[in-house]
Amino acid sequence: MADRLNGYRILILETREEAQFSKLLAEQGAEVVQCPMFTIHDAPDPAPVEAWIRRTIERPLDDLVLMTGEGLRRIMKLARARGLDAALVAALAKTRKFIRGPKPGKALRELGLDAQQTTEKPTTEGVIEMLGKLDLKGRRLGLQLYPDKDHSALTGALAAQGAEVDTVLPYAYDATAADANIVAAVDDMAAGRIDALALTNLGQVRRLIEAAKTHGSEAKLRAGLERTLIASVGPAVSGELAAHGLRTDVSPAEDAYFMRPLISAMAAALAERKPAATR
Repeated sequence: MADRLNGYRILILETREEAQFSKLLAEQGAEVVQCPMFTIHDAPDPAPVEAWIRRTIERPLDDLVLMTGEGLRRIMKLARARGLDAALVAALAKTRKFIRGPKPGKALRELGLDAQQTTEKPTTEGVIEMLGKLDLKGRRLGLQLYPDKDHSALTGALAAQGAEVDTVLPYAYDATAADANIVAAVDDMAAGRIDALALTNLGQVRRLIEAAKTHGSEAKLRAGLERTLIASVGPAVSGELAAHGLRTDVSPAEDAYFMRPLISAMAAALAERKPAATR
């Protein structure tokens, strides 16, 4: 079903998987407008991450919770640089592993490992619900965090269950370089030059709004979103949109929180609209 998006301009805010998402959209005939939201860097101070790696090797964790695939890949990057990667993988093989959605699962499989359980919903609340059913009293639990998020609800819930939580934050965001791109994207939406905005993680929603506020363009952003189809990959993104008073127009079928189902949902919705270029 190639060319389902022929003539439509799709705005994507991806960074890590921008090339793959853009390729999939282009295969369907879309004109892809790319807007990098931030750059991902290794943790500015690698010492705490290395210390976490060494603790994990010397005394394997009882449980490990991975919030993002990027997090595990950054941990392994540092482990390889220190010659600790084989020992770390061996230690993680002895550990129960829990993941927030499919992306951490993919990163685990790259190491020849599998998760014991995946959240029903790829959100922090989903992680709390999943782990809330387990007896964690006295268990050493490694928790991989990600930037620009208050994780106190999660760490508090785990501590309340009696877990000994050992956190690691292996990467950081650099947002300032992307502000000009975001302002241009807001202008495009407000002018009706974008057919759909495709959102694949909740951080994109926050960055879009924060950058628009910083540059005095929040009203223009909201006006642009009123005339643009908003596509969300899943409940975490939709929840973040709702928290800012924004709607979700389309989302993949339940449990299909991936790029291809998101593209199919967009194609079905846009089939009822004329492309922006022809209006």
